[in-house]
Amino acid sequence: MEAMRDLVAFLARALVDEPEAVEVEVVEEARAYVFQLTVAPDDLGKVIGKEGRTARAMRTLLSSMSARTRKRALLDIME
Repeated sequence: MEAMRDLVAFLARALVDEPEAVEVEVVEEARAYVFQLTVAPDDLGKVIGKEGRTARAMRTLLSSMSARTRKRALLDIME
């Protein structure tokens, strides 16, 4: 779980203009880990990407990493 949190933080910091504003919180549920990503309001579009492609790619990476844990990994991009 820690490696997945670090991956989300690393990817988000590489995309945004204000990397110090990136925060990732993990909420563990019964069958899933929910990663809540918070970025600066001006950087929200950069993390989501055109038509959500960047966010979809991050979700794909998370789900492939979570296959070993037998729990789903969900990415919520907070406003």
